[in-house]
Amino acid sequence: MSNQPIVMISSYPPRLCGIATFAEEAREFIQKANPNRDVMVISHTDGEGEGVFPLIEINRYDWYEPVVEKINELDPYAIHLQHEYGLYEYKDKRGIGDRNEGFLNLLEAIDHYPLVVEPHTIHGRINDFEAEFIYEMCERSDIVFFKCHYQKWRLDWSFRQRGWETPKNIMVVPHGARPDKRWGIDEIHNLKIELGLNSLNLSDHLVGMIGWIQTNKRWDILLSMWDDIHEEIIKNCGQKWDLFAAGTLRDPNHQHDYEMWKSDVLKLQDKGIAHYYEFIPRGDIYYKVMAICDFIILPTIDETQSGTLARIIALNKPYATTAPMEGLTAQTLESGGGLLFTTKKMLKENVIRLACDENLRMTFGENLKRYLEEVVSWEIIANKYNQAYDLARNAKISKKPIIIEPEF
Repeated sequence: MSNQPIVMISSYPPRLCGIATFAEEAREFIQKANPNRDVMVISHTDGEGEGVFPLIEINRYDWYEPVVEKINELDPYAIHLQHEYGLYEYKDKRGIGDRNEGFLNLLEAIDHYPLVVEPHTIHGRINDFEAEFIYEMCERSDIVFFKCHYQKWRLDWSFRQRGWETPKNIMVVPHGARPDKRWGIDEIHNLKIELGLNSLNLSDHLVGMIGWIQTNKRWDILLSMWDDIHEEIIKNCGQKWDLFAAGTLRDPNHQHDYEMWKSDVLKLQDKGIAHYYEFIPRGDIYYKVMAICDFIILPTIDETQSGTLARIIALNKPYATTAPMEGLTAQTLESGGGLLFTTKKMLKENVIRLACDENLRMTFGENLKRYLEEVVSWEIIANKYNQAYDLARNAKISKKPIIIEPEF
């Protein structure tokens, strides 16, 4: 049937989850690239929306069985699964998890359909559990998407060390970024008014630290140095720059750091050198809050890929981020759009350099514009997904496995 739907399996909004936000945005552009098909979602029980079936009850050991039933009812053209370990981990009464066995059982049960899996955590140095899971996932899938090239060649190294054959069905498809969320300099004033910021006496130049406030994001690194950085910028280039810290708490386990860092920002705000803005980092407002900043600082200690970075790229905003940090470092090197730091001293120097060198900011912005338009625009990524769906269908029909060449 030409109108068989594409079915995505994932967490989904209104859940406050990075994968849910990713799936919502990916679905929008997959739908645009497939106007003659419905793109439907099977989600956890807190997912909502048209064409969304909230069936995954992860507190059941057999949570995947209702999913299998719905899949057979929908008879999809292709199935696109978003994977993160925490999304599919069933835990028994003792709190002992099944190590994502249910997810592998799901793949086996729907194996007669074209299957593509998009794992969002592929570490460079995988542990034994991750290695075993990735091997089994690849065995049960037609195509597996990795976000970065380094993940694919590092996996080859890791598997060779174990004496295993590296899967040949891994396709590199980067994290998509929106091509339709850029504002001109002449539009920033109105954006500030729309966000209710016109009464805050903001400086003309803003250093942004934007997104969910959680322990791994390490806002404290920049906050602890902002007094000195602020003075150095004025001394070096004669301009006043404010730190614009914006976001909110997502995970109650991070409450302590959220309260402490928010308090630190408010102390800087009392000095007139920073501002705090509370908002939920989702949807258009996420882009608008980031758009009013001249450049972004993304300090973090454990990111594989980052939805925050995807928004930075979408807006062509120069940035500085932690290194070496897997996908963040890879995309910074590939895009030529930002600076990397490994010490507090480097971070301080990078912030001052970005603030005082407008030409560098413009160069980085142009590099990110090119990277967006040529590599990671959701329109490009959706077409790559379509190519993968077709390859997966052909593999099912021909009963021949897909072979994608290794990186090196």
